[in-house]
Amino acid sequence: MMSRKLLDESNGYQQQLLEGENAQFQISNYGYGKDSVKVMHVVRNGQVHSIKEFEVGTKLKLRSQKDYLEGDNSDIVATDSQKNTVYLLARKHGLESPEEFGMLLCHHFLDKYSHVEEVSIHIEEYPWSRIGFGTGPYKDLHNHAFVFTPTALRYTDVTQKRTEPKPTIVSGLMNLRVLKTTQSAFVNFVDDEYRSLPDQHDRIFSTVVRSSWQYSTATGVDFDYCWNKVMQCILNNFAGDAEKGIFSPSVQHTLYLAEKQVLELVPQISSIDMSMPNKHYFTFDFSKFPKVIKDPQLKEETVYVPVDKPAGIIYAQLDRKSDQAVKSKL
Repeated sequence: MMSRKLLDESNGYQQQLLEGENAQFQISNYGYGKDSVKVMHVVRNGQVHSIKEFEVGTKLKLRSQKDYLEGDNSDIVATDSQKNTVYLLARKHGLESPEEFGMLLCHHFLDKYSHVEEVSIHIEEYPWSRIGFGTGPYKDLHNHAFVFTPTALRYTDVTQKRTEPKPTIVSGLMNLRVLKTTQSAFVNFVDDEYRSLPDQHDRIFSTVVRSSWQYSTATGVDFDYCWNKVMQCILNNFAGDAEKGIFSPSVQHTLYLAEKQVLELVPQISSIDMSMPNKHYFTFDFSKFPKVIKDPQLKEETVYVPVDKPAGIIYAQLDRKSDQAVKSKL
């Protein structure tokens, strides 16, 4: 998996120079926080209940490094206090989208503690859906019972520096496993003394998609809509029409079409990256068993061997040109 290159890589503050016996060193990166804070929020609207469950990580970077250099803890906001903050803000404001809750936490820590220079929040949303039976206002969906539906995991990383007017918001999805049994090929690639793979004119195409995208603004953004739209673009360009499908000449082309459609349909997204590792399904060689499988039966492939390692990895990042980026600000 490739590491994401943010569009804005400026540091925002200067390195602190060390003195005395530490003069030959400098702390180039630092911070601390609380990982894996699990929180659920329930909204009860009469008989109809709604839930949100997040797993939150908080990271703070302080103006001073005296906690590292001198063992002076006077500026440290304890990680247990950071954990408590997650629950208190969830109780006070509820849980909407991961992005909105991430921005809320950033604002709180910067506003509450003047010596905090940067806040980074990582949030993963647990994919609960209503159980699809019962009666009530949601037609055939249950009023208060849910099922865990891990088709894909939603996450966001929100970072806010005191010196900058708006946060950096990178959202994403991972563990989206997809497969189609036809309409995929891989032919006409480099043919030299190292090649052993034959041209594949019709193959099973399966991958586990991971994607992240950076927002150019947080003003007026429906983050739930954007996340669902990205998911839809990926699935549409992978699967195509329900009856005819869509032909894929390579994983690279399918990946590019999905990224391109996201930038066309969601103007608030300035950059998107995606990775698609191959999940191979190779045909089993039944020709070695002529007494069991007769020749006519070999004409159609029906049995495959799943092989996930080793696997090819295909990735790309697609950015808007600077003159096309959304200019809105917080």
